[in-house]
Amino acid sequence: MTAAKSAAVTAAMTKTTASRATMPFVLMYHSVAPYEEDPYLVTVSPARFEQQMRWLHSRGLRGASMRELLDAHRNGSARGLVGLTFDDGYADLVEHVLPALRRHGFTATVFVIAGRLGGDNAWDAAGPRKPLLTARQVRDAAAAGVEIGSHGLRHVSLPGSSDPALAEEIEHSRGVLQDISGQDVRGFCYPYGHLDEPVLARVRAAGYDYGCAIWRSELTGRHALPRTYVGAADSPLRLRAKTLRHRLTWDYPRASALRRRGERADMVNLHHSG
Repeated sequence: MTAAKSAAVTAAMTKTTASRATMPFVLMYHSVAPYEEDPYLVTVSPARFEQQMRWLHSRGLRGASMRELLDAHRNGSARGLVGLTFDDGYADLVEHVLPALRRHGFTATVFVIAGRLGGDNAWDAAGPRKPLLTARQVRDAAAAGVEIGSHGLRHVSLPGSSDPALAEEIEHSRGVLQDISGQDVRGFCYPYGHLDEPVLARVRAAGYDYGCAIWRSELTGRHALPRTYVGAADSPLRLRAKTLRHRLTWDYPRASALRRRGERADMVNLHHSG
């Protein structure tokens, strides 16, 4: 391998390690409300949600909007922050989420479907029907300190869409939500977590500062941030396990360094004891 190729490989490995070590921990919610049926596993009861927020608070963690979280990461001050995101923009955010956030001093980001304001989750064929935020409720949430992000115009899968359709879903939705909320809408959340390179490039070109995905992929980065799903079954013990899984996944280089440091210390101690 030439010196130039070696340097390029080293730079790429350094960049990958840095991105892995600094990947923010982001929780993905949808609806918080009392429920009897939940075929798509998108609903958490208010009591369970309060329990989850209390657990975060008890661990010295603070729920934050994506805007606050990413700004803090950029400034090196994100320790103890956990991103709280709410997809689809369900109206129960006003009744059940905002009061819990206020009690704990948390903030959050809600990704709103700009073309379905005041409608319902018609894309979920099996139901049950859940009302979505109205334009006035979006304004009220923004005034309460919630970051407003875009979840597109209609909640459709974007890969393979035509250029005009992408313009409507990505660019027009941003303009609608900026007009309603009075915020600079900085974040986009991919419906169903579906994205590919052309969609990601369009989100970046539209002026979004970041994008939220669901799963890790070859596109993972600032415009395809993976998140951790949270559901009704997530007790404090399960939340702790998910927190540890995130650290093991994304902080692996640092964990390896700490482990190697511990192994060297053990060898020194063994040498001295002998």
